Amino acid sequence: MSFFITGTDTGVGKTYVTRLILETLRNEGRDAVGYKPVACGDREDAAILSAASGGIPLDEINPVYLNTPVAPYVAGMLENRTLNPAELIAGFQHLAAKHAQVLVEGAGGWEVPLAPNYRVSDLAADLKLPVILVAGNKLGALNHILLTVHAIRARGLVCAGIVLNQLEDEMDTAMITNKGVVEDLTGVPLLDHLIYGQDFLDADAFTNL
Repeated sequence: MSFFITGTDTGVGKTYVTRLILETLRNEGRDAVGYKPVACGDREDAAILSAASGGIPLDEINPVYLNTPVAPYVAGMLENRTLNPAELIAGFQHLAAKHAQVLVEGAGGWEVPLAPNYRVSDLAADLKLPVILVAGNKLGALNHILLTVHAIRARGLVCAGIVLNQLEDEMDTAMITNKGVVEDLTGVPLLDHLIYGQDFLDADAFTNL
């Protein structure tokens, strides 16, 4: 099964988590690859997914690249380009036709605008994929998680799991307690809590999804 990877915000570690999921699945013998439909500013994230996918060409992993490091809709305005949602969907279908699992990494958070009247949430809805939510573990994370899970469900999609990603080496009370309550508050499985610098995942949690 393929999944859509989104975040509660930009910079929460979507690419980091997607890479770890890919490596976990491929180490278990799964034919899993990554897909970064839109990249802005640079293609570093797409290159990471390309390497983690066994060296699939960068243009297959990332069909749309914009130079300006802002939301894709704004970057398109600045660069006189308009993203075509059909191109993004076709890129996914191309990979899905050749591979058993495709992990689609969104851009920024759930409602980031990609094109006029078209957001990340619209792309996920068009692809009809279950969603894995990556959240930076910090004070305020619970609010961001609850809002995003509610928005995912409002689009008729399933939030299949949450990954809490520790962005700092230090831990405060909020960071320690978030992982203990997030499942009760959302009804969504906590797939993993990554401590700062952790470079592996709970294989069972992801291979059994």
